Amino acid sequence: MVDTVDFTVVFGMLFRECKEMPVIEANKSEVGKAVVIVDDNAAVRRTVGHALLENGFRFYGEAENGAEGIEVVKQLKPDLAILDLSMPIMNGLQAALILRKMFPQMPVILFSLYGDGAVKAEAARAGIDAVISKTEDMPVLIAKAHELLHF
Repeated sequence: MVDTVDFTVVFGMLFRECKEMPVIEANKSEVGKAVVIVDDNAAVRRTVGHALLENGFRFYGEAENGAEGIEVVKQLKPDLAILDLSMPIMNGLQAALILRKMFPQMPVILFSLYGDGAVKAEAARAGIDAVISKTEDMPVLIAKAHELLHF
C-alpha cells in the first residue's frame, strides 16, 4: 500500500492549483452527469472533483473508503463511480463487486497508482469498466468518464 505518494508529481499543475481549494459541495443543478469519487486521499477527491466540474459533470459525492462509498452510491444513485484501489476498510475491487450487483448499469472506473496487467484482470472480474492510472494526465480520466457515459 502506498500512502506517501507525492501527488504534486502525479497530478502536476492541476494538483497544485486544487490543493488549496475548498471542499466541493454537491452541485444541485440537474445539468451534467453525477459522479461519486471514492479515495482515501482527500486531495485526490478534491482534484478529481474540480476537474470533473470544469468538464461538464456535476460532482455529487465522495467517500474515503469502499464501504462508505457503497453507502454514498446507494443514497445518491450517481451516473458514475470512480474508485481508488488501495483504501482502508474496503478496497476498490471489493466495493466494485458489490456496486456492480446493486447498480449493474452504472459505469465504474478504477483510478489507481496500480494499473498493471494483474490489477486490470482483477478489475475486469469485478465488473469495472475501465482502469486509469493516477500517473496519467487528468484529461485521460475525464475522456474515459465522458466515453462511458456517452456524454
